[in-house]
Amino acid sequence: MDKWEFYKDNASEWRWRRTASNGNIVGASSQGYVNKADCIANAQRNGYKG
Repeated sequence: MDKWEFYKDNASEWRWRRTASNGNIVGASSQGYVNKADCIANAQRNGYKG
């Protein structure tokens, strides 16, 4: 089961990261988002089920 993480970057923008069970990062947002909801929506387009 992959782990999804939502966090703020150094510019205080929201990003997501998807980590596989073996610890490898298998996906990440390509940009930062001002609103967390926009970040989550982007993650959903990339497989996040919430």
